[in-house]
Amino acid sequence: MVRLFLAGLALAQGAPPAQVTASVRRIFGPAADVRLLPVGSDTVLRVARGDSLLGFAVVRNVRGKDQPITLLVAIDTLDRLRDVDILAYREPYGGEVAYEAWRRQFRGKSAADRLQVGRDIRSISGATVSVHAVTAGVRRVLADLTAWHDTGVIK
Repeated sequence: MVRLFLAGLALAQGAPPAQVTASVRRIFGPAADVRLLPVGSDTVLRVARGDSLLGFAVVRNVRGKDQPITLLVAIDTLDRLRDVDILAYREPYGGEVAYEAWRRQFRGKSAADRLQVGRDIRSISGATVSVHAVTAGVRRVLADLTAWHDTGVIK
């Protein structure tokens, strides 16, 4: 049996965990179908509706102050960021990074955008470490997804 890893969770090749599927369907629509693609140590979610490719997503952990923050980063077929979803926030403070009002500022960004806290990404008082961790994580995932898509590793 082939096993894939999705942000530290081992799973048999097939469907991602229910929370990940729900997140993808919130972002891409209820008819979105997800296929898992192993890419190195990552598992990319290929999102389609029928024969139409909608985009890709990756789930990763980033280090908060003391605990990991599990996030999903989704892009469209033009490598523009569709959305960021915080799947698990474990710190006692800073959970505001999961709020839609803060996450929406990432939408439409590309790997060419700087994504700098204090410039194009707003900081949150009391959540400085989490803001920087999530922003850096989004920047890395966006760069990886774009590179994989540009080189044909994911299609």
